Amino acid sequence: MSSHDSICSIGPIGSAEDKPQPSRAHARAGRRARRAAALLLAVCGWGAGAASAAAPAAEPSAAALAAARATIQAQAAKDPVGASLEPLLAGEFALQAGKLNEAAGSYLQAARAASDPVLAERATTIALVARQDAVAADALALWRKLGGQGSVYAAAEATLSLRRGDERAALRQLNALMASEPDTGWRQALGVLTAGSKDPKQTARMVEKIVAGGRLPPRNLMAWVAFGGLSQRLDQPKLTDRIVEEVVKRFPGEPRVALLRVSQMRDEGKSEDAAKLLATLVPLADGDNNLRALIAEQYEGLNDFQNVAAVLARGPQDDQTYALRASYLARADDKPTLTALYDELSASATKPDPARRLLLGQLAEYLERYDEALGWYRGVPGGPQRELARLRAANMLHKLQRADEAYGALRAIQSDASAEDDTRRDAYILEANLRAEDNNARGENEAFARGLAAFPDEPEILYARALSWERRDDVARAEADFRRILVAEPDSVAALNALGYTLADRTNRYQEALELIERARAAEPDNAAIVDSYGWVLYRLGRVKEAEVELRRALTMQKDAEIAAHLAELLWETGRRDEARKYFEQGRKIDAENRSLQRALKKYGL
Repeated sequence: MSSHDSICSIGPIGSAEDKPQPSRAHARAGRRARRAAALLLAVCGWGAGAASAAAPAAEPSAAALAAARATIQAQAAKDPVGASLEPLLAGEFALQAGKLNEAAGSYLQAARAASDPVLAERATTIALVARQDAVAADALALWRKLGGQGSVYAAAEATLSLRRGDERAALRQLNALMASEPDTGWRQALGVLTAGSKDPKQTARMVEKIVAGGRLPPRNLMAWVAFGGLSQRLDQPKLTDRIVEEVVKRFPGEPRVALLRVSQMRDEGKSEDAAKLLATLVPLADGDNNLRALIAEQYEGLNDFQNVAAVLARGPQDDQTYALRASYLARADDKPTLTALYDELSASATKPDPARRLLLGQLAEYLERYDEALGWYRGVPGGPQRELARLRAANMLHKLQRADEAYGALRAIQSDASAEDDTRRDAYILEANLRAEDNNARGENEAFARGLAAFPDEPEILYARALSWERRDDVARAEADFRRILVAEPDSVAALNALGYTLADRTNRYQEALELIERARAAEPDNAAIVDSYGWVLYRLGRVKEAEVELRRALTMQKDAEIAAHLAELLWETGRRDEARKYFEQGRKIDAENRSLQRALKKYGL
């Protein structure tokens, strides 16, 4: 979002020598008042010539501001668009400041002044994200009056009913939404239940009522599987059993139904039973790429990477499939099978095909044959693969303990005017990462500095350096780099969330962190990582009940070790240690090396 100056620049007012210097805060307040006056004059219809004709030396008096506002109010009926400008700007600035409560109210005021359904929708959306249910109700009523309809309106209406605790109305609205759009309405309903309800328990009740009422599309398998998956994520085994039984009746012999059962077995800790059932499904997937991918996903959930690769090997093969097979074989540490795949592809690599040579270089990397990988990468003749191959070749030189050559190769890329800008940028980031591996903090810093000299304020470099500072516990410098990104890209959701989370996790500036995360939430309210950050900062602020709701919601949206660790820590600190251990264990299964999880486990001696 642009600054106030870019909206209405009115130039200097008076001379600094004519009066004592005010404080910085007072100066900012004075500038805001002057700019507000200019905006008010513009709204009233006075042109730039009239504004410049007035003597600018004196600051506008309170009486002048009051008169301008009175003029706006008098002209509101004649010029509703003009009357909506001031609250619209106020709403936008509040949104940019992470003050969602103020933003929702201002957008509603603007919508009323302009009788604009788009602004009414915006006000409703922001109010729902901010959990300002009274404002959301007023905005929704205005939206309805202005002709609001369709699935987005229906989803907002159902969300508000859930927030009010009116589950009967919400059920009626969700059923109507699914009936009005049989092919897609269930997805909207699922989104409302996942992100819009008061808490996971309410979500579970609503899923049960929808299933019991028979309102899911009767012949839409994906709808039934999706609702069954949501029930699993909500830890509702009885409800999941009921859905599975219903799906088996409706879709007999459908292998995707068996996959739902496999997922349920995994959640119940019955890994052997799940593996046996999966094995019966594998032959059915030979002619179905989508089913094969779903089976592979379930094997991955069992940490059976060898079978993931084996399932992927059964269908049509291309370089992407080969690469996936290789990555899973590497994770399984299945060197013999990986070697066989490498030998098979090497024998057919007589032509200088860029994609195949790049793939062979990656396979050789997995096998830790770094000399061979270097040869394949250097043999990539051209095309977009050549850019990546040059970076990977430098990495191989470093693996071969030829650090000087590695850094020389990266310097050559950095200074190559014919290389793509992204490749040159990534060469600086890779150099910094390799310097970090060498425990050379000075070299790492210098690589980042040279990268920023070549690409001033480049967000990717700043973001990488910010994470590096945070890893080294230099929170102040990490914050500075995140803020540099936000100066250039004020709406960068990644930077807003990263900075907000860093402040919440590593400092006591919780209110500031909340405002940053609120800005990210306004942009992507259904992003699990942002919901997790929001729950974590609420926990830090002592708003434990609200925090628990959000953290459980985030974990429902995405099974993630860090989210599980956050929820476990909250439960531990509130005396529910058995449940906390359950989530710590869940985090271990997802990613035992996660830093947040490791810190929490160390904190509690687990």
